[in-house]
Amino acid sequence: MTREAPLLRTQLLKWLLVPLLLLLIANTFFSYWIALRFAQQAYDVALVEIVREVGLHVRPGSAAPELDLPEAARKVLFSDPTDQIYFALETPDGRLVAGQPIPGAPVRTPAAVPSLYDGTVEGAPVRIVELRVNDLNAPAAALGYVRVAETKNRRNGLAREILLSVIAPQVLLILIACALVWGGVVRGLWPLRRLQDAVASRSHRDRSPVVVDEVPGEVRPLMNEINGLLERLDAVLTLQNRFIADAAHQLKTPVAGLLAQLELAMRDEDPQRMRQSLVKLDAGLQRLSRLVSQLLALARNEPDAARHITMSEVDLNALAFESASGWVADALKRGIDLGFDGAEEPVPVRGDPIRLRELLDNLIDNAVRYSREGGRVTVRVTAQPGPTVAVSDDGPGIPAEERQRVFERFHRRLGAAAEGSGLGLAIAQEIARLHGGHIDLREDADGVGNTFSVSLPPPPQAPPL
Repeated sequence: MTREAPLLRTQLLKWLLVPLLLLLIANTFFSYWIALRFAQQAYDVALVEIVREVGLHVRPGSAAPELDLPEAARKVLFSDPTDQIYFALETPDGRLVAGQPIPGAPVRTPAAVPSLYDGTVEGAPVRIVELRVNDLNAPAAALGYVRVAETKNRRNGLAREILLSVIAPQVLLILIACALVWGGVVRGLWPLRRLQDAVASRSHRDRSPVVVDEVPGEVRPLMNEINGLLERLDAVLTLQNRFIADAAHQLKTPVAGLLAQLELAMRDEDPQRMRQSLVKLDAGLQRLSRLVSQLLALARNEPDAARHITMSEVDLNALAFESASGWVADALKRGIDLGFDGAEEPVPVRGDPIRLRELLDNLIDNAVRYSREGGRVTVRVTAQPGPTVAVSDDGPGIPAEERQRVFERFHRRLGAAAEGSGLGLAIAQEIARLHGGHIDLREDADGVGNTFSVSLPPPPQAPPL
């Protein structure tokens, strides 16, 4: 079962909009990380100031450091409407002196430099800053450690505000871009829709070129190829229709004559006259049989029908002699001298021997049929400058302006006394074209009659070993 192909519009929108949405998602995560980092840095500064302020109020005690921080100062430093702030004053060995315990291993920095890290207090994530307080009497000795922890509500809120202020315009811009892309794709594909309508509304008999204005440049080569195909199709169908009409006309006359002769034979009671009618009926059937055979031969040698013919190496000299020998009896009936002038050596060509024999038979038949009684017909084969077979006769000369028309189907010269269907030369020309050759018609060398010359390409040379 064939799966339906996706629409071009759907593919274009997918290729354009999906990257935009992915870019927006990636940018959102990156912007949130940047905003959170900025918020962290801003509130870390304030947290460091708190721990420094607390460190200034640490005094040496008798057994442990003491925190000399007034209650009012405590409320100012540790009161916040949004976040919870915790502090702890610890001895160098980790014993809590003031404040409340802050879980997590302390950093214990060797110098009086604030150290920042993340932790958890009462299940809430916090930011912790730790500061070493040195003894003024012995600066190298640590008096104690102050740790201050703050929850991250304000940090996260500031990060969200920064993110919203950055992402909101970008989301609006992406939405506008998506709308413009959608409209642009639909508008850009509109000529294809018009082309579809133009093709769908055409009659099957209309083979004129398809014309649609404002077609994109990428589609124009396709339209040119379609119009070229329509032109070739029109030529083929026109030729086919003409062939059918001509064939029907050519068959109508002999069939009508046969029916008339048959009707006369059936009505006539005189055996002698009945026999004469039957003789004429037999002659008509012979002509009809030949006409049908030539029609089939013409159809068989069409370029499309004979595309896969099998080629082999053929001796044109021997083939021409064999064909000419087959017409000796017909030539003798009309007193025609049928001669053969062959090459001294074989003349190889590459082709189909049956079709080449058919070509030669049609040329010799044409020469014997139209030569005057008691005349001559000569078949001549030469190898240089290329394989050529020529058939000369001494029949009525064909004017130069009519020499191309004699190869048209069903064409017969006005005033020609000999009977014929007008297909023999057309068949010969089609066979010559199939073999890459051509037929030339010129006046005979002695000025009387005509010479049909068939030139064929030599067989390809085998590559040297």
